[in-house]
Amino acid sequence: MYNKNAQKDPLVAAVTAGLGAGVATSFAVAQGQSPLLALGITAFAAAVAVLCDRLG
Repeated sequence: MYNKNAQKDPLVAAVTAGLGAGVATSFAVAQGQSPLLALGITAFAAAVAVLCDRLG
């Protein structure tokens, strides 16, 4: 019924992580953080999420 070994779409993991990190970083930008640093944090979070998704 539930296949734990199903292939997951890496795009879904990247978008989900990007949205999640984007919420936190948008708050940080509103508090004065650099927008470029916020984009870097969001990209790093998405890359780590895809990596974790691919490794299991």
